[in-house]
Amino acid sequence: ATIAIAATLLAAIPPLEAFARPSFGVLSRLSSSSRTAYNYNVASRGGAIYMNSGTDAKAEVVDIPTAPIEGMRPGTSGLRKKVDVWMGEHYVENFIQSLIDTAVDANGGKMLDTIVVAGDGRYYNNEAIQTIARLLAANGIKNIWIPQSGIMSTPAVSAVIRRRTADGSGNDGEGLAQGGIVLTASHNPGGPGEDFGIKYNEGLGQPAGEEFTDALYEKTLKLSSYKTISNAPEIDIDAPVGTEYQLTPTSAVTIIDPFQNYLDALKSCFDFDQLRKFGQRDGFSMIFDGMHGAGGKFSQRVLVEELGLPESSLMRCNPLPDFGKCHPDPNLTYASELVKLLGLLPDGAADPSLDISTLPALGAANDGDGDRNLIAGAGFFVTPSDSMALICDNWESIPQFSSKGGLNGVARSMPSSAALDVVAEARGIPCFVTPTGWKFFGNLMSSKESFDGKDYGPFLCGEESFGTGSDHVREKDGLWAVLAWMSILSKANENVGDGETLVGVKDIVTSHWAKYGRHYYCRYDYEGVDSDDANKVMDMIREKFVNSDVSSAVASESGIKLVDAVEFSYTDPVDGSQTSKQGLILNFQLPTGDPARVVFRLSGTGSAGATIRMYLEQYEKDSSKHDMSAPVALKDLAEEALSLVQMEKTTGRDAPTVIT
Repeated sequence: ATIAIAATLLAAIPPLEAFARPSFGVLSRLSSSSRTAYNYNVASRGGAIYMNSGTDAKAEVVDIPTAPIEGMRPGTSGLRKKVDVWMGEHYVENFIQSLIDTAVDANGGKMLDTIVVAGDGRYYNNEAIQTIARLLAANGIKNIWIPQSGIMSTPAVSAVIRRRTADGSGNDGEGLAQGGIVLTASHNPGGPGEDFGIKYNEGLGQPAGEEFTDALYEKTLKLSSYKTISNAPEIDIDAPVGTEYQLTPTSAVTIIDPFQNYLDALKSCFDFDQLRKFGQRDGFSMIFDGMHGAGGKFSQRVLVEELGLPESSLMRCNPLPDFGKCHPDPNLTYASELVKLLGLLPDGAADPSLDISTLPALGAANDGDGDRNLIAGAGFFVTPSDSMALICDNWESIPQFSSKGGLNGVARSMPSSAALDVVAEARGIPCFVTPTGWKFFGNLMSSKESFDGKDYGPFLCGEESFGTGSDHVREKDGLWAVLAWMSILSKANENVGDGETLVGVKDIVTSHWAKYGRHYYCRYDYEGVDSDDANKVMDMIREKFVNSDVSSAVASESGIKLVDAVEFSYTDPVDGSQTSKQGLILNFQLPTGDPARVVFRLSGTGSAGATIRMYLEQYEKDSSKHDMSAPVALKDLAEEALSLVQMEKTTGRDAPTVIT
């Protein structure tokens, strides 16, 4: 009966304000029974809050009976569901207990010592942190690190795992944390009725691999109970840095600085003094859109406090549980306000009615958890695939790379354009093409560190979905990409005198195209498609094209001809693991003889229904044809592909939800 009461209490979700300023106490063990009890009261010493034994409250480590809950298979970036699902009885507890059990198995059967718990600040973030801390403590994890305010960008969590030692500082590779639990649904909307998610990062700061997530899912199907602490006091996540809460005699929560380790990681990559000087130059200004996500706090700390840019450089940089009712995805559609400020039309083309000399020289945006980025200049949008290629070609501008003689490896996700491949080949840099999902870059970045294999560092990688990063952490990193572009602009202008017009983003990109050719690229997203209909589209492409002979296909009226169809699979060059069914590729030949391709895949980052993504790419060497907007240049290719796969007939959709 007591266990049933405890389960009922734990299932009740108090409102957010209930966690504002709770009373605190320290646990004192009262018995050695299976239901271990602790008493609490409050004491303070030296300005910090400590817990001492008393008689104000009683807490117990308890086993709560539960049953498996269907649908807990993580996708490419953790488990994402509507927040109402997560708020259901036992949902968070079941997933976290399964995660803990999986992590223990991966650790040779030993309980982990130190775990980071942080989120992007979306609705239900604080409540979930409280629940997770109780489960971690009840299972015997000694050190539970929670950032002040509970908010931390995803790359910052990776930096803490890789760097933070007992005194809070530390160099790359010295970190004590064995993993991190990140509460985020990334670029998906937040708020009541919207999305919530949990992902796990392993001991090198990298997203959990498929072996881990598959094992976790199997655990969720067999779970019969979870451990937690009943009647534990809520943790004040806004308490001063260094505050400790001893939840059991062997498990404590510590409130940590969310910025220090991440800032140290960025300073190891870039010359902050040089960037500060460049940021003060006449003719340079920038605007950064935090989209009310976790990255906003970090942009304030880095761009304003460290680099001295004015506060007016920031917009929407205060994290909000519902992201200010915006969709925190940094693309041309959802970052529309920023797009307008940079003199761009919705398709990324320049607005001819505006004088670009009056516009910010650099514009950027983050997503909900601060790992994605949008890059643009005055009247000029840079596609994520082009951004990767340009960073690769300009590695001399970035101290992280130039100090070590250049890049030793680069990688892109398969749907991303081949712009990176062209540069890598010209520069003699090994280039890898992986499935979508940052976890596939993790093995390459940690080849030497984890497998005693080839060292590919310094390493650059990215995805077409506005994700770019390097091996300074093991996640994509929106602010890193912004500082990389500031570094490229600084280098390009080192011989430009005061009062002269600065070399801009457009100048750098168009010069790059003239040298390497342009890869026209865009993505059509069909969101919320009925799952059965989405699978019908994929099955039809597989049966009619991939598994059939297309050599007899004839060219369309526009002269575009289907020449090949394949399904992408991947063998990891580091550990030999294999991943199949990662996208269907239709290869075409244009009337000019140049190649083009269209990729279809189902997204693994949604929380409801299915998202069909269609990626369009065609190569153009002729620089006189480089000034078209991508959607216009790719219109004929898109129409041919949609006709072949019968998109409208099968899904009922006559247009994509979003074009980026």
